[in-house]
Amino acid sequence: MASRPPARRAGSRPAARSGAATRASSSNGRRPRRSKAPPVTLVLFVRHGTTPTTGSVLPGRARGLHLADEGRAQAEALAERLGVLRRIAAVYASPLERARETAAPIARKLGLEVVADKGLLECDFGQWTGLDLKKLMKKPEWVTVQRYPSGFRFPGGESFSEMQTRITGTATRLAAVHRGRAVVLVSHADPIKAAVAHALGTHLDLFQRIVVSPCSVTAVAYGPGGPSVLTVNAVGDLADLKLS
Repeated sequence: MASRPPARRAGSRPAARSGAATRASSSNGRRPRRSKAPPVTLVLFVRHGTTPTTGSVLPGRARGLHLADEGRAQAEALAERLGVLRRIAAVYASPLERARETAAPIARKLGLEVVADKGLLECDFGQWTGLDLKKLMKKPEWVTVQRYPSGFRFPGGESFSEMQTRITGTATRLAAVHRGRAVVLVSHADPIKAAVAHALGTHLDLFQRIVVSPCSVTAVAYGPGGPSVLTVNAVGDLADLKLS
């Protein structure tokens, strides 16, 4: 004789199925698909390599300044380090010679072309262009440059605030063009430091505390929730760059 199912007590109800189980059964037993994470673009800011005047002259946007032998060696070594990042979709550079010469071996290693972009230019130092740093440090305005840069405009040139707006706008624009990939932006020390300060939510008056060395890499991930700084002034292995 077949066994009967246990009797249900009066007033009792079958256990309710969980919402997940209900949804799963309504889709032919399949688990609901997880929504994909929004694509993030990895922007690799690169400062150009060492030149004959690095650390002694404020070259600004003056033409004709090329990499020194040390700078060319730095650029070749950087190309090898960046070569492990297969996500790189494009290499952009400031139109100045020292930036394009730094970008050239990187692009060659990745099988890409260097694209010049004026948004990556050095700050326009106006009448200070080409002056010795030792002389500039004696000017009373130098204290303002270091401690209150957001309120300073170079005589006949650009303000730090304008420079920051320009470089951050350029990075955001190029990140959108290559959404979900990685891009190399070869620029100059002050614009990169300003971009980092912006990404960190740090006031521009503190951007001089950031160090960006020749041929260093500063990586910022640009996503829907805003930028995330992954590394600053990196000179080592870049293979494990990721959001944590």
